[in-house]
Amino acid sequence: TASAVMADVLDIARGLRLPTFGQPASSLATPVAAISATPASYCLRMTLLDKPGALAKIATCLGEAGISIDQMRQINQPGGQDDDAIVIFVTHKAAPADITHALSRFEATGVLVGQPVAIRIEEL
Repeated sequence: TASAVMADVLDIARGLRLPTFGQPASSLATPVAAISATPASYCLRMTLLDKPGALAKIATCLGEAGISIDQMRQINQPGGQDDDAIVIFVTHKAAPADITHALSRFEATGVLVGQPVAIRIEEL
């Protein structure tokens, strides 16, 4: 490593300036952020109207997107709105595109309050 650094310092001292990546930086393509296509479990958190059929509408959206529910928990917060409930789903492994598709369909159900949150669960 030290010899490579010294070689770079000597090149600069001699006035030799080569592009860092073998070509000028202005000609490099703009990188696109990588999105893993590997299926994984997801934790979905959302606030729903606490009324009959609300949970069924969300579960239907998940099922139509090919997403299976592993766990579900509904939390009514003390001091919160009486007509709202926080719902947390843990899914079985699903493709990121399927999760995105399901999230996009939630708004049309009319039972969603605010924006849902999806967190990928990585296996170690």
